[in-house]
Amino acid sequence: MSGPRSQAEAGTLAMCSPEEAALLRLEEVFSATLARINSRVLQPLFTDAPEASDPESRECLQLLQQLHRSSQQLWEVTEDSLRSLRERLCHPDTIGLESLLLLRGADHVLQVHVEYIESYTNCVVMQAFQKAAKRRSDYWRRQRKALRQLLWGVSSEGSVGTALVQALRQPLTHHVQQYVLLLLSLRDTMGERHPTQELVVHATTLYGNLQSFVRQALDQAVATQALWRTLSSRPRDALCTPARRLLQDSQDVPVTVTPLRAERVLLFDDVLVLLQGHNVHTFDLKLVWVDSEQDGCMFHLLTPEEEFFFGSKDPQGQVVWQWKVTQAVCQALRGKKDFPLLGAGLQPSKPPICRSMAYTFLAEGRLCQATYEGEWCQGRPHGKGTLKWPDGRNHVGNFCQGLEHGFGICLVPQASEDKFDCYKCHWREGSMCGYGICEYGTQEVYKGYFQEGLRHGFGVLESTLQAPQHCKYTGHWERGQRSGYGVEEDGDRGEHYIGMWQADQRHGPGIMVTQAGVCYQGTFQADKMVGPGVLLSEDDSLYEGTFTRDLTLMGKGKVTFPNGFILEGSFGSGTGRGLHTQGVLDTAAPLPDPCITCKRQLGLGAFPVESRWQGVYGPFWDFIRAGCPGDLQEALLGFHVQSSRELRKSQEYLCCERTQLDDSAGRMEDILEELLQHRDPEALQQCLSKALSNSLHPLGKLLRTLMLTFQATYAGIGANKHLQGLAQEEVKQHAQELWAAYRGLLQVALQRKGQALEEEEDTDTRDRQVHGLMLPLMLPSFYSELFTLYLLLHEREDSLYSQGITNLSLFPDTKLLEFLDVQKHLWPLKDLTLTTNQRHSLVRDKCFLSATECLQKVISTMDPREKLQVLERTYGEIEATVSRVLGQEHKLPMDDLLPLLLYVVSRARIQHLGAEIHLIRDMMDPIHIGGLYDFLLTALESCYEHIQKEDMHRLPSRRDSGEPW
Repeated sequence: MSGPRSQAEAGTLAMCSPEEAALLRLEEVFSATLARINSRVLQPLFTDAPEASDPESRECLQLLQQLHRSSQQLWEVTEDSLRSLRERLCHPDTIGLESLLLLRGADHVLQVHVEYIESYTNCVVMQAFQKAAKRRSDYWRRQRKALRQLLWGVSSEGSVGTALVQALRQPLTHHVQQYVLLLLSLRDTMGERHPTQELVVHATTLYGNLQSFVRQALDQAVATQALWRTLSSRPRDALCTPARRLLQDSQDVPVTVTPLRAERVLLFDDVLVLLQGHNVHTFDLKLVWVDSEQDGCMFHLLTPEEEFFFGSKDPQGQVVWQWKVTQAVCQALRGKKDFPLLGAGLQPSKPPICRSMAYTFLAEGRLCQATYEGEWCQGRPHGKGTLKWPDGRNHVGNFCQGLEHGFGICLVPQASEDKFDCYKCHWREGSMCGYGICEYGTQEVYKGYFQEGLRHGFGVLESTLQAPQHCKYTGHWERGQRSGYGVEEDGDRGEHYIGMWQADQRHGPGIMVTQAGVCYQGTFQADKMVGPGVLLSEDDSLYEGTFTRDLTLMGKGKVTFPNGFILEGSFGSGTGRGLHTQGVLDTAAPLPDPCITCKRQLGLGAFPVESRWQGVYGPFWDFIRAGCPGDLQEALLGFHVQSSRELRKSQEYLCCERTQLDDSAGRMEDILEELLQHRDPEALQQCLSKALSNSLHPLGKLLRTLMLTFQATYAGIGANKHLQGLAQEEVKQHAQELWAAYRGLLQVALQRKGQALEEEEDTDTRDRQVHGLMLPLMLPSFYSELFTLYLLLHEREDSLYSQGITNLSLFPDTKLLEFLDVQKHLWPLKDLTLTTNQRHSLVRDKCFLSATECLQKVISTMDPREKLQVLERTYGEIEATVSRVLGQEHKLPMDDLLPLLLYVVSRARIQHLGAEIHLIRDMMDPIHIGGLYDFLLTALESCYEHIQKEDMHRLPSRRDSGEPW
């Protein structure tokens, strides 16, 4: 504690300004006063008093203890200020004004004063002084005389509590007032260029604001204390807290509230209160929005669950209420008492429209008891946020005007423990809409499109590997049910269905393939096959007739066996096992054409290829028609995400490992710009190749979805030779759709640049681009499944071909050339390098070696055009070899070419050549029909067919060759 000044200090005062000397005396007096208040007043209020037994008394004691701590801090900062003043006065030449704590630490000094005022006004509001004085009334009656001697302003009349209120307030208000006066005087005596001018001006402003703040805080505390006395116990108990301050009362400035007719309206610094009988309606000011638009003498308030109109007969009253509510909201959002003054400032404060807060909904409805934490706008969840229900449901994502809108993750707990349905989807106006991935507690996963919260459009529903029964559906949905074209694989039953659906059941034309290789085609109704149909067994027997609902032969029908026998009659099942029939067996019928049984194709014409996968193309064209907006790119075209089992285990892992586009709109602009820059043929091919290989490019996303449908249809059990035609036309259709998709993106790019749109292509131009450009680029994505179907379809011919190749490989080169009737003057004997004691007749795999190695490359590419180019180079190598043998350029006629090509084919030993030839034929560009490529492919087909003949299966003998083997 500071003592009296020494003579040296008194002498130094003359060297400093009068204001500094006055500040020193002011601080000395205030420090001594605070010391007496702490020791003689505050400490006795909560020491040596009876122990508080009720909550109200304990709260009162805590408030007084906090006031004592604040007073002690105020005394300490006053002492620090005194020390800085004394150092300045002792060394005025070396220590400048900027060393004074009142100037250099003005913000800190100010904060200590504010904390003291808040602690003091909390005690005033809760009448802590009166209650404490009452608990020790005998003590304070004995101390009244000493109290008057210690603290000025304490009258001999009135209660001790009132005296304490005045005694603890007046020293502070007087002290702050003197601060302002002395600093103003100090500022006026300084020159404008004084180095501490800015510090003094800043401190003067702060302490001036503090003076206003103290006055306002005291007035609010007195008004709040008076309010609690007027309220009944129920609202008082609900509302009364030490820190809460009354800002406006409708009894002072009348106001009406509609539609809720409140009897009294109270505006506090943290809540808005509407009193209606015994009901108390409170609204957190952080979640109150004041609509700036006015309607006469009314203004509009928005809260998360209510909307109000405040009106007043007096326009001035309406202005007062609107201004005070607005300023109170601003203050509540800042999280502290307004300083310097409620609503003070050069510009009127306006609360932000967008905020981040937490709120629990109470009104009945889908959000009842749900807690939302996140961004708000105009009283509604808007932006990013989290919605949690008491039953464990969670939704994390984007909101718009109070509804889930945009990407979001929703967890829905199941009845069983630790089981959740997890929805990672796009939402629109509160329901799932667009692309989504849903992991169900039933060990199923759905990836596809939604509309109004239901599966709608294209989607895949698949049970996980851990599920007891594996099942997968790939196809179209309508209002949550399988409807339209779709493919289902039932691993448990070993069945693969391709066809139409309605109301979650197989309905309409369909194909059923079993794991045993049996194929059914017919009409389904309510999940069962009805009416006439076709059955193809694994041994290529063909049944045409009627079936029972469980696919048993029943009624009239005809069976064509692989050997040509035909059984026609009535079929049925008897009392025992097996099939019973009554009819005629025709054994004289000619052998059937393999195309009727072995190569019979199912589904052609039953499912128009252009309408099978409209659910895949549809969202893409919606995206195109919308102008390719970046914000819809993910919702319409899908996102890529890995399955996260952690989401099922804990609600804390609400994340989705999906590829984030930092600026999807800008990225879409780059995609469209690239299409504009690469329109010439060579650049376009590179551009399309890059786009199709990019999983984030719209064309790449579309291709991957089409790959998914193709694999679901033609892989696994669906890999059946009778579906090859269905698959082939599907691949060609996909190529057309991808080319049309590119054209659609290009038109959008041109439109955005304001350039003229390209004219619509004619059919010939489109077909050239599809087969010449798009098909070779996208075919590798489907090649594995497609080529497997070709292998199965031509397995019989390839087996005969392989046997013929094996037999021909036993021939030495010269004997094989002779056996194939190649003219001897065309034999490349010069290419044969003989070892010691080796004869020409023993050399193998040396003639036409370059052509053989060239032809072998036909299996190294998946592009039909490149396969034809390999065949062309093989033809060129054969001619080059013959020309070298003859010593002059020579063009081979067909009679000479076929034997030579047959030799090269036999030496190339290409596996599954029949499948290769037929795939090239089916997928080649129609522009080559009738040209060189067509001629060479026809020649290769002739060689393939010739090798299958019986005379090629005859092993050579010594008699045939004339040479030892």
